[in-house]
Amino acid sequence: MTDITAAAQNPPDPGMVVNCVAYRTNGTRLRDITIDDISEILKEPDTFVWVGLHEPDDSLLVKLQEEFCLHDLAVEDAQQAHQRTKVETYGDSLFIVVQTAQLISGHIAFGETHIFLGKRYLITVRHGASLSYKPARRSCEKTPELLALGPSYGLYGVLDFIVDNLLPIVREFREELQELEQDIFADTLNRDTVRRLYDMQRDLMTLRLAAAPMQDVINQLVRLHPELIPDDLRVYFRDVYDHVFRVNESVSAMREMLTAAINVNLALVTFGQNEVMKKLAGWAAMLAAPTLITSWYGMNFTHMPELSQPWAYPAIMGIVACVVGTIYVWLKRAKWF
Repeated sequence: MTDITAAAQNPPDPGMVVNCVAYRTNGTRLRDITIDDISEILKEPDTFVWVGLHEPDDSLLVKLQEEFCLHDLAVEDAQQAHQRTKVETYGDSLFIVVQTAQLISGHIAFGETHIFLGKRYLITVRHGASLSYKPARRSCEKTPELLALGPSYGLYGVLDFIVDNLLPIVREFREELQELEQDIFADTLNRDTVRRLYDMQRDLMTLRLAAAPMQDVINQLVRLHPELIPDDLRVYFRDVYDHVFRVNESVSAMREMLTAAINVNLALVTFGQNEVMKKLAGWAAMLAAPTLITSWYGMNFTHMPELSQPWAYPAIMGIVACVVGTIYVWLKRAKWF
């Protein structure tokens, strides 16, 4: 904890504060405030605060810890990214970690959001690839009758926004897979196609590892923590649960499709190679017949009856042509050519 104490001596960087807004308990927006104004706002009994941060430094987190009496362990986790998806209870507050994803240049970039939820505050801390939660905030502000239920409705808006941004990623991958089908069924091996299929499968596997634990987190919010999650809001969290379930189902289906696509591509390439080998073997068989026949005449035997006949050479050529022709017809019927 010495790092946290030392960080408190440094002033926080205001550029890391994306939003800091005070609300009335009736769901109406009061005004934008600064971090230093939080304590004054919380002195009023009918208010709560929603703070949005992006990759804050230690001093800013320590300042928020002082304002909201956040638990030391939760603040320590929020200072470091690469936390597992989880929900933890600290007294009358919750600390939630969820994974976020964003499609950048055809690849998935992952990030994290750490959420502090109390009776009178909601704090979101974004790390890595993550879209701003301003749309979620605006959506919540359009329904003040639900925002009047408290910061937990803002938590619903953030989680719903995170989950809804996962489905377009799966949809984009599905469309790309359809575009790759022509290359998948090509007769020749395209290394770029196989590499892209592998990259997509790897990204979707990581996406599943990020999305699957969210089901447990949201399931806890649906069933537990009645002091922070009103009963009227549980139906909304069930809706988020349904969405994340759809994401996991879609990711699983896409992974199976990608596995099948890779297997089909490799099977077709193997089949094409076998066809080439069959043709090479057929030509080798056709060349073996004249080679065998003509090799007899390189053994320098004295008594070979046909050597003294003028028709011997054309006869041998005819026999060779008949043998080769017979082999060709037989291989053609066997579909080796």
